[in-house]
Amino acid sequence: MKRVIVDYAKLTSDILDLLVEKFPTGYAYKDIITFKNAKGEAVRAVEVRTEDTVYLVKISLKLEETMEDYDADEDNFDDAYDDDFEGVAEDEAYDS
Repeated sequence: MKRVIVDYAKLTSDILDLLVEKFPTGYAYKDIITFKNAKGEAVRAVEVRTEDTVYLVKISLKLEETMEDYDADEDNFDDAYDDDFEGVAEDEAYDS
């Protein structure tokens, strides 16, 4: 299995989907993995997996903001779609 360290600045929408799915309300202290990088520096990350890859996403304030913004954008899209659909259903009910 391949292990990849990812900084928030290089997150793809696929990895963001995995993060938001695994941590819908944010990650907790117990979810954080600490390890030393090649320079001997301590790095904190959260882990998400696909069938063939383990992604270690570095933790930072920007990661939390990116996850929140990404999740909020998806919610807004769903809400807008739901509102349009509800309007159609109400119109049809009045025609009966």
